Amino acid sequence: MAVAVLTAAGAVPPVALEGVVLLGELGLDGRIRPIRGVFPAVAAGARVGLLRFVVPTGNWAEAALVPGVEVIGRRTLRGVLALLRGEEPPADDAATEPPPFRGRDSAEPGPSGDLSDVVGQEIGRRAVEVAAAGGHHLAMFGPPGSGKTMLAERLPGVLPVLEEEAALEVTAVHSVAGVLPVGGGLVRQPPYQAPHHTATVASLVGGGSGLARPGAVSLAHHGVLFLDESPEFSPTALDALRQPVERGEVVLARAGGVVRYPSRVQLVLAANPCPCASAAGDRACTCSANARRRYIGRLSGPLLDRIDLRVMLLPVASAALYADLDRPEPTEVVAGRVTAAREAARERWGHLGWQSNSEAPGPALRSEWRLPPMTTAAAARAVDSGELSARGYDRVLRIAWTLADLSGRSVPDNGDVNEALELRRGVVAA
Repeated sequence: MAVAVLTAAGAVPPVALEGVVLLGELGLDGRIRPIRGVFPAVAAGARVGLLRFVVPTGNWAEAALVPGVEVIGRRTLRGVLALLRGEEPPADDAATEPPPFRGRDSAEPGPSGDLSDVVGQEIGRRAVEVAAAGGHHLAMFGPPGSGKTMLAERLPGVLPVLEEEAALEVTAVHSVAGVLPVGGGLVRQPPYQAPHHTATVASLVGGGSGLARPGAVSLAHHGVLFLDESPEFSPTALDALRQPVERGEVVLARAGGVVRYPSRVQLVLAANPCPCASAAGDRACTCSANARRRYIGRLSGPLLDRIDLRVMLLPVASAALYADLDRPEPTEVVAGRVTAAREAARERWGHLGWQSNSEAPGPALRSEWRLPPMTTAAAARAVDSGELSARGYDRVLRIAWTLADLSGRSVPDNGDVNEALELRRGVVAA
């Protein structure tokens, strides 16, 4: 606005503004302050043919990530006016290139730790590997100290580094939210969000005054959204996640307009079996059967029906803590299998626009990619008995395809479907 007024007053030649986009917030002292959302704004301008941008110095490195455009950073209005007039910039605003950043291929580290740190939970480790390989949602139930949080925190390390398109999407969301690291490159590591159980609906799905900001489900796009102590979350907040998790997109309508944010996440839930849960497990429980049902019942049926994998984790035995000669596989080894499985799924589904087994729609799995009736017999019986919903049946098929990919088979067999059914039922205990 200030440049437009000065141009109208003759202080800036109008021709200097042709094809130039000015971004930033002007302070009363004449300094140009950084703003949120510069990266997607520059990317959107580039798509419509705008190739020259003037941004606050604090947003310079971020804007420079967009290929094929000229980005100039300025600290003050005086510096912008000098640029438009073709004059030498002020001494305090004469930088000719953006501050150094870590590079386009940098990857921000996620939660620390290695899968080899998790001992005595073979089924829990298996569930994490399957979830990573197929992009499946995961729920873990067990007493305190059984390793639920450790497993969830190690899931991002097993996931492949984001490809270019996914990295651009994630970086754009983080830019809009104002949480993009200063001087950082594209976000290459799958993001990890673990909000506290007191989180509100707005903090989970997005909100705020004016134009709604992204919530945790969008900040975890192409990554992991971990809800520890999930029954302690507000039921309203949990149920608000159902649509974004199912559709991969959250639509927020406010008086100022409607915004759409991506939300293709892997949802991971962790829960104790009851309110009095202790490390001793069920044998030390003092809760009534009704109290246990009410506690787990805080996780609604429709939400749990959207969770692919469910495992029960038992307390870790002391022998597992000292099994030095038989250490679990490290993250690097498991990540190698996950990458191979993801590549197999992409080769199978890529021409149809799906990147992982979790994205394959049920109708396709039940028609063009239909498995023999003998292979899916157990899952069909579970549907007929009411144990599985139609949605649950499709999720069992997706898990079976992931198990086949991890084993190097081109088509799931009876064993894959049966294991997928057990992982879906939640009857598997480590």
